[in-house]
Amino acid sequence: MPHHDLQQAVQYAIDHETPWSRDVGEHWGIYQQDPPPWNRLLGPVHGRGPVSGTIVRDGATLLSWGEPERADLTFSIAKTYLALLAGVAHDRGLLPNVDEPVGATIRDVGFDAGRNAAVTWAHLLQQTSEWEGECFGVPEQVDRYRTLQFQDPATTEIGRKGDARPLRAPGTYWEYNDVRINQLSLALLHLFRQPLPEVFRKSIMEPIGASERWRWDGYDHSWIDLDGRHVQSVPGGTHWGGGVSIGSVDQARIGRLFLDAGRANGRQIVSAEWLERMRTPCAIAPFYGYLTWLNHEGRVFPSVPESSIFAIGAGSSFMWIEPERRLVVIVRWIDADHADGFFGRVLQAVDAAG
Repeated sequence: MPHHDLQQAVQYAIDHETPWSRDVGEHWGIYQQDPPPWNRLLGPVHGRGPVSGTIVRDGATLLSWGEPERADLTFSIAKTYLALLAGVAHDRGLLPNVDEPVGATIRDVGFDAGRNAAVTWAHLLQQTSEWEGECFGVPEQVDRYRTLQFQDPATTEIGRKGDARPLRAPGTYWEYNDVRINQLSLALLHLFRQPLPEVFRKSIMEPIGASERWRWDGYDHSWIDLDGRHVQSVPGGTHWGGGVSIGSVDQARIGRLFLDAGRANGRQIVSAEWLERMRTPCAIAPFYGYLTWLNHEGRVFPSVPESSIFAIGAGSSFMWIEPERRLVVIVRWIDADHADGFFGRVLQAVDAAG
């Protein structure tokens, strides 16, 4: 491995740190983009570390930098973790048919009537559900007309974020909507009948050999009574606070599941079939799978192969999985405008090593 080339790639990331403050302040996070009264935090947040990450090829760490063990907020990468938990439910027989309406499996969680009765698990996992309502008091309308840097603009209607975009039939329109993701998380909580952080710990984190430094927090008011137990529903991100705090090294361990057909330390953690579904393009949004970003036709990140899979969080955090080279790259707190430049430099360094 040409150590110098990889070091140069890492230096590029360090030189292009996110403009976000390292301390939580008035203009920290993404909730300020929401119309009032939803532009406020509902759960805990904490300051961040420096640009950090780790590069792992075929199970061997090539380079780590910054504070790779530090548990930092990972924002929407938590969505990908929800998809992995859905895979655990599928493998256990709790979720045998993703194309079945959610309301056919669980009741009284917002999927019983009207348009919501037609929403399937696959719709939620692909962000095409068009689910309508509130989750813990936050209306999904707050994220209508939301656009992201990496989505295909051809799939998006233009409007002011938070306005009442007319909804379409479930499964016919793609929209990145954090309230609907939180509704998926609530549905999974009812499916497992256990707090999702407990399921995540026992089913994924402990078997892959993760540290104990990560945590998954909910909102201050996202507690429910379930089977005689007071439990907290957790969000699939940190839009309004809470979410997953985790280190780069543990994130890389999760990423390796995609390269090793769901196996780790001699155990099948998530089925290979489910991981293949996660990387299968959505028919109406081929840049997206089951809560993963796909490099369809090289449009998301032109500098890397089309086979690449990504989990992306605000701030910005990236988990890049490149199957052809058995590569997992985690980078935290890089300016998103320079992510493709960083990935391209890492790829060139790895390829130069042969």
